[in-house]
Amino acid sequence: RNLATLQAELGGQAREQFQKLAEQTAIAPVERAPVDAAPSHARNKHTGHAVAPAASPKTVAAPATAYQNLTSWSFGELSELLEIQQGRLTLTGFPALVDKGTHCDLEVFDDPVEAARIHRIGLRRLMALQLREQLKFLEKNIPSLQQMGMQFMTLGSQEELRDQIIEAGLERACLQEPLPKNAAEFELRKEEGKSRLGLLVNEIARLASAILTEFHGLPKKLQTVKAHPQAVADIQSQLQALVGKRFIVDNDYANLTHFPRYLKAVGVRLEKLRADPARDARWTAEWLQAALPWQRSLKDRHGKNADPKMSEFRWLLEELRVSLFAQELRTPMPISVKRLQKVWESMQR
Repeated sequence: RNLATLQAELGGQAREQFQKLAEQTAIAPVERAPVDAAPSHARNKHTGHAVAPAASPKTVAAPATAYQNLTSWSFGELSELLEIQQGRLTLTGFPALVDKGTHCDLEVFDDPVEAARIHRIGLRRLMALQLREQLKFLEKNIPSLQQMGMQFMTLGSQEELRDQIIEAGLERACLQEPLPKNAAEFELRKEEGKSRLGLLVNEIARLASAILTEFHGLPKKLQTVKAHPQAVADIQSQLQALVGKRFIVDNDYANLTHFPRYLKAVGVRLEKLRADPARDARWTAEWLQAALPWQRSLKDRHGKNADPKMSEFRWLLEELRVSLFAQELRTPMPISVKRLQKVWESMQR
């Protein structure tokens, strides 16, 4: 059952009530009670063990405070999901570490996608708290940070850029799938990540510098083609989608490595636009043949691009821009409007 069911039963305070119910269930059990000894108040679906109510002296659920103010993995094995009995309803919950800045709290959510998103951020915070001394050193030694900060000024502060580079380094060093589920796995991942964190942070900083260097000069170049407002609007939309305020952490590293080429292609397009505006308009029309169905679908999803296939198609569209407007820069794979239309058709089946 989802949150809507719970709202019907419990009224406007459903989210808070859901959390309270979950706290009576073993989010991350401290010890396990025998199945035949536990009443049917709740059952941990991940382990299959029955879970006793919080008031029982044989409870396996830790007190609520055991799930708050966490700065280390001190809460036992983390279940993938819980089943919570509320009257005749069986409610399914998904535990997640929640980033609170100076610490994490362990909470339960009704939506597995939202829980996974929040948990990843919380896990990154917990890892950062454990590696705080190393991170302090890295923050002070990011190569070319001051220059990048100047190039980033229209988007955010140097501190925000620095934090993104560190977050992305932590992500690559410590949070590869599968994510840790217990203290031993967390500790192992921390030690493995610690040894390569510095190299990865420097690698990400170099890539960020290359991206910002290409991006920095484009707004001025756009001013030189103001006589072509449709092309300018299209390019501005592309740049906003590529290089937003949190572009380093909002994009997978594998995709991020292509950004310098995408941005270089924009520069090539601007040069060609001045020479032949009609040709640019034709290429734009061709690109839209492949892009419009994706854009409509994205709008129907209220801008959410959670479907992996939708995300993959978004990057194919970026490659199509390179193929049309800056063929000399090449693409990693053969690409055309017809190819993308076939891919889109296969996605609709």
